[in-house]
Amino acid sequence: MSFTVGFDLDMTLIDPRAGLVTLFDILAAESGVPLDGVAFGNRLGPPLEQEFARYGLDMRTTAALVARFRELYQETVIPVTVALPGAMEALQSVAERGGDVVVVTGKYGPNAVAHLQALRADVSAVVGQLWAGGKAVALREHRAEVYVGDHTGDVVAAREADAMAVAVATGPIPLEALAEAGADVVLRDLTEFPAWLDSYLMATVH
Repeated sequence: MSFTVGFDLDMTLIDPRAGLVTLFDILAAESGVPLDGVAFGNRLGPPLEQEFARYGLDMRTTAALVARFRELYQETVIPVTVALPGAMEALQSVAERGGDVVVVTGKYGPNAVAHLQALRADVSAVVGQLWAGGKAVALREHRAEVYVGDHTGDVVAAREADAMAVAVATGPIPLEALAEAGADVVLRDLTEFPAWLDSYLMATVH
């Protein structure tokens, strides 16, 4: 049986918030901009540039902050990032049932790859720096029939890619809001994913 499942990364597979708070503190000290890492961690999903835009910064300052963020990211964030409950088992469940996994994320691609390598997660492809409907391009390219994410933007991505929208309530968006946004399935976390995948595959002819 051949099929492909797409997964978002931040707050779907991993929780990087502790490291992001530390990284924002470093950037704030260096730049003098009063960056709030806790608030950033509580609204993970949209591109980093949108977060810095909240501070009314000019394009040059924003670009410098983004560059410095990426420079410090792997040494600051990855060592303290943890996999969310059921994440590695969810990826394994796809492989055990003959499927492929593609990770499609708003995160800078090299950092996304580094996270997955640190967790020893085996995936077929990683596509970074895409958000909401922009993710649909990669999902269609990799023929993903399911996309799993924690944000309403991920629901939009799945819909535009004509994929099953599976939402997990492990990020900033509550379960009810994910359902209202049009998710086909809402799970409390990825510990529920293998059982759902079994039911999905039983009901689907490939």
